[in-house]
Amino acid sequence: MSRALARTAAAGAAVALVALGAAPASAHTTLKSADPASNSTVAPPSKIVLTYADPVMVPQVVLTDASGGRHEAGKAQAVDNTVTETVSGTLPNGVYTVGWRVVATDGHPVKGSFTFTVKGSTSPQAQTSAPAPGPSTAPAAAGEDSGGSSGWLWIGLGALVVALIGGGVAWSRRAGEG
Repeated sequence: MSRALARTAAAGAAVALVALGAAPASAHTTLKSADPASNSTVAPPSKIVLTYADPVMVPQVVLTDASGGRHEAGKAQAVDNTVTETVSGTLPNGVYTVGWRVVATDGHPVKGSFTFTVKGSTSPQAQTSAPAPGPSTAPAAAGEDSGGSSGWLWIGLGALVVALIGGGVAWSRRAGEG
């Protein structure tokens, strides 16, 4: 094996080890707690407070009753790792679903949902209908969606490294022949 070919192969192997050995940044956040808590029974809340493991951006919170009616007032506000959504009016008795979506500091969206029950409301529109079917998970294990693009990025990078090594070897052989 010629000296140039050996150097090209060694350089390619070093680049491949660095590129494939470096783990992608994993700063996806998780929902740590919620007020009201998942599966809890509470008096009508005036706000929904979601606390995440890390700071979040672009918060979205949707509060729906069993018939799909929405009860949020304005846009959710994020301060560091806490998201607050004001509830519109006094919630009648019934089951409510909190659906949430935030963007983690690494740019990946994370989402989930959970339910809670309002009891003891003085609102004249007391609900008696059953909860709408759908996912209900505890806050700490709420459904997450990381987007899934990170894996494909690393596969593409690995393929690029292999192509560069192959190109370097082919170039080195041609240079050695001439």
